[in-house]
Amino acid sequence: MSAQPLNRSDSSTDEALAPSAPLTPKGMWAAYQRVTQAWSFSRFQAVVGTLAGIVSIGGAAFSLIQSGHPANTGDLVAIVQTAGTRLSVPDATVEVLTNQNALVATLTPDASGRVTQELKEGVYVVRVSHPRYAAEVRRIRVLPRQTVEFRASLRAGTSSPIEHAVNGTVNAVRRALRF
Repeated sequence: MSAQPLNRSDSSTDEALAPSAPLTPKGMWAAYQRVTQAWSFSRFQAVVGTLAGIVSIGGAAFSLIQSGHPANTGDLVAIVQTAGTRLSVPDATVEVLTNQNALVATLTPDASGRVTQELKEGVYVVRVSHPRYAAEVRRIRVLPRQTVEFRASLRAGTSSPIEHAVNGTVNAVRRALRF
């Protein structure tokens, strides 16, 4: 088989490939007529219908993605670090409580000190504790489809209430006796 050159009998193809001159009103009218003659009304309807179908399917896919995340929930992201060095504290405990002190979740940060929890819209109390550090307590507000992020900077000390009571009493006695 040998390759044979293509014979073109349609002159409109050559016109479409030819370099175009600057568009004047007369040239724009000629371009409009070429397009309207090349496209029948049924072809135009088919193109519009196809585009409408694509947009409709895209909208449905977007709705499905949004429905995967309930409308009345948001995310809490806490990053637990030491106060001075900003090193992560992965073995801390993060407790999420309601305003009435009902426990919602107990979480443990990952190696980077980060913890994430999906919560219903509302106000929560977040308590971050570790045996070697003083506890940190914060009140947060979770809004629908939003992320609340905060950094807990734990300071040296203890979060044990018994040790706080004993140390407080010992310190009071020392001040009273001027030690």
